[in-house]
Amino acid sequence: MNTQHEHVIIIGSGPAGLTAAIYTARASLAPFVIEGEPSSTSDQPGGQLMLTTEVENFPGFPSGVMGPELMANFRAQAERFGARFLTEKVTRVDFSQRPFRVWVRDTEYTADTIIVSTGARSLMLGLPEESRLIGHGLSTCATCDGFFFRDHHIAVVGGGDSAIEEATFLTKFASKVTLIHRRDEFRASKIMQERAFSNPKIEVLWNHTVTAIHGDTAVTGIEVTNTVDGATSELPVTGVFIAIGHRPNTDLFHGTLDCDENGYLVTEPNSSRTNIEGVFACGDVQDHTYRQAITAAGSGCMAAIDAERWLESQH
Repeated sequence: MNTQHEHVIIIGSGPAGLTAAIYTARASLAPFVIEGEPSSTSDQPGGQLMLTTEVENFPGFPSGVMGPELMANFRAQAERFGARFLTEKVTRVDFSQRPFRVWVRDTEYTADTIIVSTGARSLMLGLPEESRLIGHGLSTCATCDGFFFRDHHIAVVGGGDSAIEEATFLTKFASKVTLIHRRDEFRASKIMQERAFSNPKIEVLWNHTVTAIHGDTAVTGIEVTNTVDGATSELPVTGVFIAIGHRPNTDLFHGTLDCDENGYLVTEPNSSRTNIEGVFACGDVQDHTYRQAITAAGSGCMAAIDAERWLESQH
């Protein structure tokens, strides 16, 4: 069996992976990017920005830019400098020895260095309307999309610190925020709960779940169901923010790369280095704090520079 060898293999192609591709390509390392499958929501080429509409907080676009367009520009820039792409999903890795080994089904690739940028995905409610309305009134990021909901009545789903933080942030724009939680108490920290209870714009709907999201091309309301008696009612919201957590796409690396208690890859402080020398990680797969396109792109730059310097040290 013929094995294709590369200087650099980048696994994943969101803002982090594509920035790493741009930088390693300009360093004449001819990166090979295995970008994921279009049919996979967890490993989609271009990452989570492919599921968004207008992006207004990425520098350099004063009038905003559509998420898919932004990622197409990232990709074209990487290709311009010599990055090559495979639109497939990595199915197995072996980092136990060098060169590192990566498989796409039965095809094996080897690499001198690996950059992991497989990202993370927002946990969703599992409703059929979600795929249609994401980016059209349905969001998983208040920092990204809150501005679009000025003077709207919006709902936030969740009961942890993230949900209350999102709800509190959204009161800067919304006329009213209904915080929907399936239990009768929050799991959030006391200080976060106090912020919610003291904010006059936040109303808490206890013991309810969202069971339907209305709207053909934009959110027009939601159905909520009481978890105690099963009664349903309608909320006339025009925005829904789901804040029930994130899951990093690290299943591929369990038992190989060190992860924290939440499954995120662990990198050394002020570095993209993982526990395996020559393997680097960037973007949301190792960042559970910021989760922004701009910070992911910055960490992709770090990983590319770290990888380039490491390769120089090996030769």
